[in-house]
Amino acid sequence: MRPSGRAPDALRPVSLEVGVARHAEGSCRIRMGHTEVLCTASVEGRVPSFLRGKGEGWVTAEYGMLPRATHSRGEREAARGKQSGRTQEIQRLIARSLRAVVDRRAMGELAVVLDCDVLTADGGTRCAAITGAWVALHQAFEHCVLKNMISGNPIRDQVAAISCGLWKGEPVLDLDYAEDKDAQADGNFVLTGKGGIVEVQGTAEGAPFSDAQLTAMLGLARQGTAALFAAQRRAVGQ
Repeated sequence: MRPSGRAPDALRPVSLEVGVARHAEGSCRIRMGHTEVLCTASVEGRVPSFLRGKGEGWVTAEYGMLPRATHSRGEREAARGKQSGRTQEIQRLIARSLRAVVDRRAMGELAVVLDCDVLTADGGTRCAAITGAWVALHQAFEHCVLKNMISGNPIRDQVAAISCGLWKGEPVLDLDYAEDKDAQADGNFVLTGKGGIVEVQGTAEGAPFSDAQLTAMLGLARQGTAALFAAQRRAVGQ
């Protein structure tokens, strides 16, 4: 039995709430079980210097955790004067995942910054951030269309992410913290609505996992992201 009591292929309850940040062009608060992430999309009228004059837009991301997102208070990274390696790795993953489904030429020379702030952490924060950030980005691009900044929404596909792992040797979907800390393997799967793979991050703990177990986890990830894609479509009114 999983600590949560869920079946191996069961997601935690998922909700996506849009328009939660008054001033942002796009925003989404995503909840996956007890994990909660606020994603905002800010449209900027300029691109980084390496893209100026090339007629392409840019999508980037920043990620952070509030001090009491976890069981004990964590120090703010701003107070330490630098970001941790984990934070830098996650925000680059979020940005790569969103850029994979955006036609940057259709953006013109606009940039969108996605801020993903973890309000409560109970496993799968990077996956929730990617899934919620897609909704915020979609909303921001729709805002740009209404303001005649671009002619159409440049998003070409959906993207979402989910964790899978091995709990007592069995592949399971959407690990919470209690499972994540004791799992025999832990993986994050970033997939697109058309069936593409953007990124797979997988790590064994204690003993290697097999090809068959990896395939089983990928199958669960496809099942889980199918539900997330449906939730995204409902959130953006499609």
